[in-house]
Amino acid sequence: MISNLILQDTLNGIKTITRQDLGIAELDGKVIAQTSEDLPVRKSDVISFAESKAETQENAGCLYFKVYDDSQLEYVLVVRGTGEEAEVVGKMTAFQVKNLLVAYKEHFDKDNFIKNLLLDNLLLVDIYSRAKKLHLKADVRRVVYVLESAEEKEFPLLEEVRQYFSQSRSDFITAVDEKSTIIVKELAPEDGPETLQGAARQLIGVIDPDGGRGLRISYGNIVGELKEVSRSYKEARMALDVGKIFFEGENVIAYSQLGIGRLIYQLPIPLCKMFIKEIFASKSLDEFDEATITTINKFFENNLNVSETSRQLYIHRNTLVYRLDKLQKSTGLDLRVFEDAITFKIALMVVRYMKYMETLEY
Repeated sequence: MISNLILQDTLNGIKTITRQDLGIAELDGKVIAQTSEDLPVRKSDVISFAESKAETQENAGCLYFKVYDDSQLEYVLVVRGTGEEAEVVGKMTAFQVKNLLVAYKEHFDKDNFIKNLLLDNLLLVDIYSRAKKLHLKADVRRVVYVLESAEEKEFPLLEEVRQYFSQSRSDFITAVDEKSTIIVKELAPEDGPETLQGAARQLIGVIDPDGGRGLRISYGNIVGELKEVSRSYKEARMALDVGKIFFEGENVIAYSQLGIGRLIYQLPIPLCKMFIKEIFASKSLDEFDEATITTINKFFENNLNVSETSRQLYIHRNTLVYRLDKLQKSTGLDLRVFEDAITFKIALMVVRYMKYMETLEY
């Protein structure tokens, strides 16, 4: 059914144009929208009219009209007045509400279709047959965004995103859980990676300008067929999870930019533990002091450049060399050697992944 807010906005708009007070009641007599508190709508009159065969009826100085959804009676519309003008306003409003019911039902059907499409709940033949009935293009470029809030059950987020995309009839906004909002966006032929990144940052900037809500957005690869939308969704989901582990400071994460983090995320934990044991033997990364960890991270940030790293750490070059030598004796890995540096970098990422997975178990 249509939300009461939409019905109220519709009545308010019609009153502004016609200066006629109106109300809408459910079949049990409960008034769910009205333009005036003193509109004389009696519960008994609504129920009696709904049960009668009349399509229009006069009660207590008002005209009553029936509003149908297909052949099913849905609402009773009440218009103040009994003259010709009130009758015209009533018929016009009933027609408008009926159209809203049709539009809402179509939207609901599309929303269900998109959800099932994302979750891979449809057979290939069903995808194209239902898309045709819903007038959805099957062969246009699309991408899936997943917008997640740090707080669960943030219901306003879905409506805010829908409002943001309200001018676009080709994009779909839905949700499959209480924490995430999903955007299936149609793209122009010329749209590429920069366009996707810009659109994501713009959306975050509008909905969470100060970052206080902790919103993060991810997106998958562009797909050219409706049947491939679920793949883009899975990629966006993975990007969101991998981003939490390896890109903590980023609120926009693209699947195509995950790099080696995408591979590590798919490793089984027992294999990760075996790898770490082989690299560090009995030593744990937690045993390294803060200065050592800072040195390692800064060394990687500067592409193994000793001079630049020592400059940014405000230490003498020899001090940095001493720390690297000490690390080599402890682990057997010389970070100045590319192969050893790669091994150590991967080990750091594996440890971070393992710690993240541990937090999910509690």
